[in-house]
Amino acid sequence: MSEVKVFRVIGEIRKPNFQTDFRKEVRALKPEDAVEKVYMDLGSKHRVKRFQIKIVKVEEISPEKIESPLVKKLTLGEKESVQ
Repeated sequence: MSEVKVFRVIGEIRKPNFQTDFRKEVRALKPEDAVEKVYMDLGSKHRVKRFQIKIVKVEEISPEKIESPLVKKLTLGEKESVQ
């Protein structure tokens, strides 16, 4: 079995009347899966089409560098408490 890793995906959203940068942490088996997850999340929550999303960087991060409380809790389990 493959081990689930944590990736930080950095990019920007470019809609006609809205432009912003984003940074999202997701759990995935490989970087391609992490990018797909970001496309799905942004598309469903912000009604953004895939061609309006530009992925700048995908990096694997260690559990100590996780900033998202939900991803940290899922990755580390009950050892770490969410504040």
